[in-house]
Parts: sequence; C-alpha cells; structure tokens
Amino acid sequence: MAALFRPTKVLAPSLAACRRLTQLAELPETHQILRQTCRDFADRELTPIAGQLDQRHTYPGKQIQDLGAMGVMAMEVPEELGGAGMDYLAYSLAMEEISRGCASTGVVVSVNNSLYIGPVLKFGSEEQKKQWITPFTTGEKVGCFALSEPGNGSDAGAASTTARQEGDEWVLNGTKAWITNSWDASATVVFATTDKKLKHKGISAFLVPMPHPGLSLGKKEDKLGIRASSTANIILEDCRIPLDNMLGPRGAGFKIAMQTLDSGRIGIAAQALGIAQASLDCAADYAHKRTAFGAPIGKLQAVQFKLADMAVAVESARLLTWKAALLRDAKKPFTKEAAMAKLAASEAATYCAHQAIQVLGGMGYVSDMPAERHYRDARITEIYEGTSEIQRLVIAGQVLKEYQV
Repeated sequence: MAALFRPTKVLAPSLAACRRLTQLAELPETHQILRQTCRDFADRELTPIAGQLDQRHTYPGKQIQDLGAMGVMAMEVPEELGGAGMDYLAYSLAMEEISRGCASTGVVVSVNNSLYIGPVLKFGSEEQKKQWITPFTTGEKVGCFALSEPGNGSDAGAASTTARQEGDEWVLNGTKAWITNSWDASATVVFATTDKKLKHKGISAFLVPMPHPGLSLGKKEDKLGIRASSTANIILEDCRIPLDNMLGPRGAGFKIAMQTLDSGRIGIAAQALGIAQASLDCAADYAHKRTAFGAPIGKLQAVQFKLADMAVAVESARLLTWKAALLRDAKKPFTKEAAMAKLAASEAATYCAHQAIQVLGGMGYVSDMPAERHYRDARITEIYEGTSEIQRLVIAGQVLKEYQV
C-alpha cells in the first residue's frame, strides 16, 4: 500500500516548481525590497504631482531619469548593457508601484521596457543591442513601438506601411497610429511590409532613430487619460535607413510583434493593477474619514461590500499577473496567462475606479481627489496592447488547443 504514495519522478514536484508556487504566496526578499523602493519613490515623487502632470499634459522627464538611475527603465537588460539584470516578476512589481503613483509615468516605463527594448534584446544582434539598448537604459532617452496603423486596429497583420530596398538602404513609407511616447522618443521599432504577396509573413521589423529625415509626427492626441504620456501618429515619407537597421530576419516582423505583445501584456496588467490599487486606496481612506449618519461611511454595509469586491478583484488579478511573469521567467509558455492577466487586471482597474467614485460620491467627480483621474486612466488598459475582446480570443484559442484530441 505504501508504494502507492511513494513519489515518482513524474509526480514529485520539482524544486523550481515549488519555488514558483512559494513566490505567489510570498515574494523573495530582493523582490520585496524592490517593491518597497518603488512604492516609496512613487509616494514621494509621483503621487504628489500626478494630478498636475495630467492636467498640463507634462512629460515626467525628471522622474523618468530618476527611474533610469534606479534601473527601472531597463529591468531585464543585462548589467553589461547598462540594465538592472532582473527578471519579469521584478519588472511587474515595479510597474504596479510606479503606476499606483502615476499611470502616465507607468506607461512610459512599460513601453520603453516591454515594447522597445524587449524586441531588440530578444531579436537584435550584439551590435544592435549596444547601439539601440544601452543609451535607453538611463531614462535620458526612451523608445517607442510603431505597429498600429489608422486602418488596421486589432488586425496587426494588415500593415500597409511598406519597406523597399534601394541599394544599401531601406526606404519606408506609411503612417503608424496611436504611438505612445512618440513625441518624447529617440528611436522606434517600426513594422513594415517587405513583400505584400506573403501577407503577415511579409512583414519585417526595423529600427529607426528619432528625429530622422523622412519621419515626422502628427499632432499630440488630446486623450481621456494617461495624459502626461504623448500619443501621436508617426508619418514615414521616403524615410531611409541602413540595411543593418532591420531587426531580426526578413519576414519575421509579425512574429516579433506578437511575441513582444505577449510580454507587453504583463506590463500593462501591472499598470492596470497599480490603477486598481490606487482606486482601492482612495476609496478605503475616504471611507474612514467621511462621516454620515453619525459614523464613518466605512461602517455602512453597502460601502463595505464595494471595498470587499474591489479587494478581491485586485488580489485575483495580481496573482494572475505574477503567475504570467513567473512562467515567462521560467521560459515556459505564457501566452494564455499573459492574456488572462491583462484581461483580469484591466477590468479590475475599470471596476475599482468606478466603485471608488461611487464611494466618494460628489468628491469622486471632481479633480480635487484622484478618483476621477484613476477612472480616466483605467479605461485605456482595456484597449491598448490588445483589447479585452482580443484577450478573450487569445485565451479561448489556447483553451481549445489544450482540449484537442
């Protein structure tokens, strides 16, 4: 009988698996220190000015450079290239705490780490890494990611921007839309079609410095939220770059974009978590201080139920986000988990921001309190780097694949 309970190599959990499970319950000490450091920075440097940055549409340049000095602008980049040399769990923790203080600053950090540095680190040559990553680790320069176009939206494979070879140069033509960091960036990863006959397999990726002849920017979009980050079109008109500026093999652009977005969704999940947590913080604090009917409104069951539901949504999304990050760090498939994390966290952010305004009542509707800013900032997390509808398609596709016979 005892043999039935003897662990085998198949059944016995590996040490690494146990460690990952433990990390979901209690973070390693280094990660706890990083999390607290980023939280202290956000409380000190971001929260007091977040409203002002939002109202004035001001890029948080000094704060981005301070985060660069802390290693936050290049979390996963090896130290020899100027980065922090940390893992994706560390990155997601930093993103949450920074976004809790200021969601606009959070998205600048996310785009530089996930969407700009990420693909160069994974697909770039050693020379490209030195040229296009190292200068972007300090916060003095940031990058951006040019995939979306005015006519393609969620259909990333329908790129109309073209790249044709002329001698020892690529010539790029087309318009890229909704490019975060565009007005503040010093370089961009551009996706363009090199062979229209191959459709999405004919898309390639390119590294383009900014500013650069043939590249211009559209107007800064006047957005609902994350207003301290810049968003604009990038217009390419006979933009010439060296042949060496192609990132990865010819025709690998769509694959590079999709793999980049998988990782980027963990960063956006963490940004959404920060907004959700800030909304809960705001609501709980107000519930203690605001009195009605002779007692703090936190004594009212209606308010308590809202706080309870908000806390459950935040904690559930946080565990999904950490799980996706841990899977990525373990070099295991994480497409489904990243989509789940982004879906859960972005919807938690929207829900918690909405409930925070309900708890605050009239005070939630004015800019004297941060609740209305959280409400506006939360909405974009269900749209960029893949809408909630796209996340559900990704999750469903992965689930059906798991059940295939």
